[in-house]
Amino acid sequence: MTSLFEAAGLTKQGPRPLADKLRPAKLGDVVGQDHLVGEDGTLTRMLASGRIPSIILWGPPGTGKTTIARLLAGETGLVFEQMSAIFSGVADLKKAFEQARIRREQGRSTLLFVDEIHRFNKSQQDSFLPYVEDGTITLVGATTENPSFELNGALLSRAQVLVLNRLDEEALGALIGRAEMFEKRPLPLDTNARASLLSLADGDGRYFLNLVEEIFASVPEGAEPLNSEALGKAVSKRLPLYDKAADGHYNLVSALHKSVRGSDPDAALYYLARMLTAGEDPLFIARRLVRMANEDVGLADPEAVKQALAAKDVYDFLGSPEGELALAQATVYLASAPKSNALYTAFKAAMNAAKETGSVAPPKIILNAPTKLMKEQEYGSGYQYDHDQPEAFSGQNYFPDSMGRKEFYKPVERGFEREVKKRLEYWAKLRAERQ
Repeated sequence: MTSLFEAAGLTKQGPRPLADKLRPAKLGDVVGQDHLVGEDGTLTRMLASGRIPSIILWGPPGTGKTTIARLLAGETGLVFEQMSAIFSGVADLKKAFEQARIRREQGRSTLLFVDEIHRFNKSQQDSFLPYVEDGTITLVGATTENPSFELNGALLSRAQVLVLNRLDEEALGALIGRAEMFEKRPLPLDTNARASLLSLADGDGRYFLNLVEEIFASVPEGAEPLNSEALGKAVSKRLPLYDKAADGHYNLVSALHKSVRGSDPDAALYYLARMLTAGEDPLFIARRLVRMANEDVGLADPEAVKQALAAKDVYDFLGSPEGELALAQATVYLASAPKSNALYTAFKAAMNAAKETGSVAPPKIILNAPTKLMKEQEYGSGYQYDHDQPEAFSGQNYFPDSMGRKEFYKPVERGFEREVKKRLEYWAKLRAERQ
């Protein structure tokens, strides 16, 4: 006999969200990760070989990391044990390892799934090593952070890193189809609203299915489908994934910098908007723009750094959102300016030379001689005052005698540096004649 509890669609554990109800029953049903679970996918080949190594699943939230771990255990006959590095400590790890050891003595193997594995510290990560090496556990770790930065090298060397992709529109469309089959009716959205819903997901399947469930619950069967405006009122939009201390932050900073360096103002504006929309500190962006002006534009356009500094001052003066336009102006100016890293390269070369040559003295001719002894040592002897020379140029050697002349700065044939190059070439000619 069905209880009132069961009739209400509840279980002893409470109501299950749609994302949990629609979890795939086999690896091939996981959407958006064909490179792993498709016919020729990495995990498919591993299963065919009969051996699953320890694995680190790296990808954005809601892309199927937990589901894949569960299905791997099911398809290999391993006992599935799950823990979260957020809520677990040393005692929990010891207990899990001991239980896995007992199972192994009984002829059963354990797949230990650790969610957010990057949250474990170095010593906790090290504790996995002996149990992974002797086969007591098959470790499957899940992380949203770059394993190269967050996981110990020793642990990474014993596991294979598999990258999961954010879900594209095709994968999200497949999830809608499954939800419609489960609910036994079409998702009540018109064509434009459906497209808007796909963009709201930001590639996160779990969040997407929560939105789908919210829509089914809010629109009675037989009612008119929602349009884009009604959809916006029915669901709450979240900000894009952007952790200022993690990959989302550094990836967008890198994308902005490389778009400016690559002279693509449209792409640069897009990434600037992404960062501002996600809540990045505008003054952090301003500092990066100043760096780009010196590193990538340099003397090809000396006005670039002035534009970047002006953007910082304007933002300080106006604040947000008006001051953000100044950041956009500086971004477009830098992206469309002629580029040269000649100064950046020259300075690095000069720094290396300074470290290599140590404390060698400059040539005596350019040293002052404030004492009698220094005059006797011919400090300053033979120095030629450049303003008194033809062309205001003496052509003297200013490098240490033991070092010889070096060429660090090599201006390019772009922008203002084209003129600088002409001057340097002319002075080099005069130097050769006068020496």
